[in-house]
Amino acid sequence: MKHFLLILALFVLSTANLAIAQTSKAIEDFKPSEVNQPGKAFPQVNSEGRVRAQISAPEAKLVQLDIGGVKYDMVKDDKGIWTGESAPQDEGFHYYQLNIDGASVPDPGTKYFYGAGRWGSGIEIPASDRERYALKDVSHGLVSELNYYSKLTQAWRRCFVYTPPGYEANLNVRYPVLYLQHGSFEDETGWPTQGKANLILDNLIATGKAVPMIIVMDNGYAYKPKENSAANARPVSVFEEVMITEIIPMIDSRFRTMPDRKHRAIAGLSMGANQTMRIIMNNLDKFSNYGGFSGTSNYPSASEIDPATFLDGRFSDGKKVNGQIDVFWLGLGTKEPEPFPGSIGAFRKMLDKQGINHRYYESPGTAHEWQTWRRSLYEYTQLLFK
Repeated sequence: MKHFLLILALFVLSTANLAIAQTSKAIEDFKPSEVNQPGKAFPQVNSEGRVRAQISAPEAKLVQLDIGGVKYDMVKDDKGIWTGESAPQDEGFHYYQLNIDGASVPDPGTKYFYGAGRWGSGIEIPASDRERYALKDVSHGLVSELNYYSKLTQAWRRCFVYTPPGYEANLNVRYPVLYLQHGSFEDETGWPTQGKANLILDNLIATGKAVPMIIVMDNGYAYKPKENSAANARPVSVFEEVMITEIIPMIDSRFRTMPDRKHRAIAGLSMGANQTMRIIMNNLDKFSNYGGFSGTSNYPSASEIDPATFLDGRFSDGKKVNGQIDVFWLGLGTKEPEPFPGSIGAFRKMLDKQGINHRYYESPGTAHEWQTWRRSLYEYTQLLFK
């Protein structure tokens, strides 16, 4: 009897393990990612959002796919080719890398993107709303690269400038400007590449949902020259000064802008949300619209914000703030980790307490990632300059 029960228990256990294995087995409808290098079959994505990577490394002992902070072991065949796949990922863009015997390297199958403080691989998980940033048969604007020398940083800097469809043809028309900032460990390539800002605006303008505007995407890292700083001191950011005294005058002189506060907006994601909030509240003579994507200036947050002291009391007079800011917009992904929900929640409570008008948006099913910020840009720009 005991023997029978042992066999029965083993049978039940093996059946359960088989069921689990079958449940976790990937659906075999993998297709090459849209951001692969030309002619590369891998990485691939299936309808569940799983990522399958492959690399030839005959001498390697251990190869892993590293995505979303999780490492997945890959398996080597008799030809030395390693193949492995991830669990289902959230829709949208994700950074990832391969780990070969302890060394993290980009996947040679993908185009490279600057994020997490390095040039590395990226993957697109097809999103339900990807038509918003799809390349369509509509009139397209132009993204130009502008190099300039900063006297404040004593170094060459670069920004990307989006001019809307018709800018080159309608030479008598002037345009409002959105200054749009990236997040930490990213740079000025983030919004025109990972963020697809130009395609989002092309499609919105084509359908009449957004006013044609210029978008300026600069690098949020700007520091005083090292020779003027103490040897062991932390670098001092001068990005606000660069924005106000160098970038805005340069854009107004080089492009057909509407150079007044009513026709300027500023926005940023994460670190950029922090930077741009400080910039607008310190320079309300320059801007009248603000967008904060996954961030505010109270990061890390306290449970309560004292408007009398926060940002030197800039929010202490709610009626005055309402009269100065046309669009005050905040966005967050529903899956974002702390401290972002807490910091933004505390900030919104302060705004409500002060009677300050603002719009709030939640991106469904996304975390602290580019799909949240693409959706935020899509929503925010529809409200500007109207």
